[in-house]
Amino acid sequence: MKIEVWSDFVCPFCYIGKRKLELALEQFEHKDSVEMVFKSFELDPNAGVYNGKNIHEALADKYGMTIGQAKVNNMQIGQHAAEVGLTFNFDEMKPTNTLHAHRLAKFAETKGKEKAITENLLYAYFTESKNLSERETLLDIAEASGLDRNEAGEILENETLHLDEVRADEQLAQQYGITGVPFFIFNNKYTISGAQPMETFVGALNQVWKEENEQPKFQNFGSGDAGVCTDDNCSI
Repeated sequence: MKIEVWSDFVCPFCYIGKRKLELALEQFEHKDSVEMVFKSFELDPNAGVYNGKNIHEALADKYGMTIGQAKVNNMQIGQHAAEVGLTFNFDEMKPTNTLHAHRLAKFAETKGKEKAITENLLYAYFTESKNLSERETLLDIAEASGLDRNEAGEILENETLHLDEVRADEQLAQQYGITGVPFFIFNNKYTISGAQPMETFVGALNQVWKEENEQPKFQNFGSGDAGVCTDDNCSI
């Protein structure tokens, strides 16, 4: 089974949804037969790099709410995160552009380290309050994910490297009509939008597996065998 996951590294529900899917997979008896592929999605492609404003101030400015309202909203999201064992440090969070982080993740994919760097980027942003637009921070994360620091530095230095892969993911999301993340596609056929309850993911895994693996691949529209040849004979 293949699960494609569109997400952004500064999207709180992307981290929560990812963890819910992982917890659901722990309950899935065929988890070793599941391949998870992460796709790039920028919530705000025009976002600037971190400018000193915390996430409460940034959200208040963007959505025309008070800082108090932003804090309440973030507190509620933090409670959702805690329910799946995640810690979000909103007060120190550094909102920023994520394009270079996505390019680095695409490089990690070529080295078989996509899963590691995806988790490490999310953890760095939401729990450690790291600045994901800072070069040295990204290099630290790359190295901690098993990538060569110098090679990662070359990726960040040349802003065209792995840009096409990021843009291809984003264009595919547009074709599919994906306007929000996280968004999950199972076997290019079944979808889940958002950080749904874990039971939804468990149900989806079991249903997809059943339909794709346990039901007959073909349905016979004929009645019995009519004019069939086998190794033994041909019969009418």
